[in-house]
Amino acid sequence: MSAATQLHPQFVVDDTGSKTSVILPFDEFEELLEDLDDLAVAAERREEAVTSHEELTAELKRDGLLSN
Repeated sequence: MSAATQLHPQFVVDDTGSKTSVILPFDEFEELLEDLDDLAVAAERREEAVTSHEELTAELKRDGLLSN
């Protein structure tokens, strides 16, 4: 879900008018879950070594996985 994506929440309120729950369209809910999963993966991998684009391209060419 991009920053430009607009959510369309509906709120459930109690007798005093305090918000107690939120209802989202299912597709928006699924997109939020995917975003949370992506963030979790990024957080888990933040200490991994970084490979430059040039290094990766050279390695893929060496392994025959990318044509020259």
